[in-house]
Amino acid sequence: MSQVRIVTDSTADIPADLRERLGIEMVPLKVLFGSEGFRDGVDMGPEQFYDKLASSGIFPTTSQPSPADFIQVYERLAGEGADSIISIHLSSQMSGTYQSALVAKSMIDEKADIEVVDSRSASFGIGMLVVAAAEAAKQGKSKSEILERIASLRQGTALYFLVDTLEYLHKGGRIGKAAALFGSLLNIKPILSINDDGVVYSVDKVRGQKKAMNRIVELLQPDYAGKPIDLAMAYTTGRETAEQLCSLLQQHFDVKSVQYTHIGPVIGAHVGPGTVAAFAIPV
Repeated sequence: MSQVRIVTDSTADIPADLRERLGIEMVPLKVLFGSEGFRDGVDMGPEQFYDKLASSGIFPTTSQPSPADFIQVYERLAGEGADSIISIHLSSQMSGTYQSALVAKSMIDEKADIEVVDSRSASFGIGMLVVAAAEAAKQGKSKSEILERIASLRQGTALYFLVDTLEYLHKGGRIGKAAALFGSLLNIKPILSINDDGVVYSVDKVRGQKKAMNRIVELLQPDYAGKPIDLAMAYTTGRETAEQLCSLLQQHFDVKSVQYTHIGPVIGAHVGPGTVAAFAIPV
């Protein structure tokens, strides 16, 4: 039986215990507060990050792994007997992480069979692909079967981010200062998603959190009403808000399972505290 190993990066926001159980390798991105750098999920977890975000006057920036970071992991896995490596990463439209992985692959092509996959997603939008791939690998599926599963799942999944504040989208260059100020004064809650090309876009802007949650239900109904789904709920600082949204979704959809995950430092630096996200995954 061939051994396929799965690699991802820290922006997949997969809980550490789940990564460990499924043998998923994680290459961290970095979050920087001025000259201080921290490896996402290694030197700094979500709780420490959001505490520092609240107390620090410095707006954090982020950076991708280097090709050398990937080479180190790929060579180790090949040395451990991996026949193939599937490496699934943050949308290439959001980061150079995918490109770093491709460069690493090109440098050690003769040593290992590596397939680098652009998730065209973020947070658990990547995570659910990685988890499904790792579960398939545990079942002894081939590289081609796992890649087919990833492609199918990516097509069938929907995700929506409910952002609490426009401040971080503004600081990250996503929206202008006037729009951020105007939106905050009116209690506007943007609902974001990621399109087929892996680009973040604004689906809608709704006044008030309760209306925004109901709008997410409306957005999901055309494709998922009456169909069994798994839910993944991600959050930055407010699990209670994620639980409220989950409860609302469970009232309207045939939810078979729920997975909660904490959005880590790198994604959190771009969406800010108070963000929650729902990922609807066809069963």
